[in-house]
Formats: sequence, C-alpha cells, structure tokens
Amino acid sequence: MSTYTVSGRFQSRDGDQVFTKEIEAENESLARERLYTLIGSQHNRKRTQIEIDEVVSA
Repeated sequence: MSTYTVSGRFQSRDGDQVFTKEIEAENESLARERLYTLIGSQHNRKRTQIEIDEVVSA
C-alpha cells in the first residue's frame, strides 16, 4: 500500500474548513473514497459537501 496526501475543504457552520490528511491506500481512487468515508463519518458531511483539491503520492 502507498501513502497519499489528500487536501481540500468541506462546508461547516463557520464556512469552509480546510484539511490535509495522510491516507494509506492501494491507489489514488481508493484514497479519495477513504477520505470521503472519514470526513463524512467524523464531521457528518455528504460527498457533495466535500471538495478534494489534490491527491499526491507521498
């Protein structure tokens, strides 16, 4: 598995919340999916409320 650095933002009550997360996944697509799952469960946000700016292999 590779490590990916995923950055972007999601909508919160106070405006946009910026994030950068280190995700372990087999490929970039799975890293995106895992991020949607993490942000969605931790912050109660839907995929349409999460915007991924970039995914970089670390």
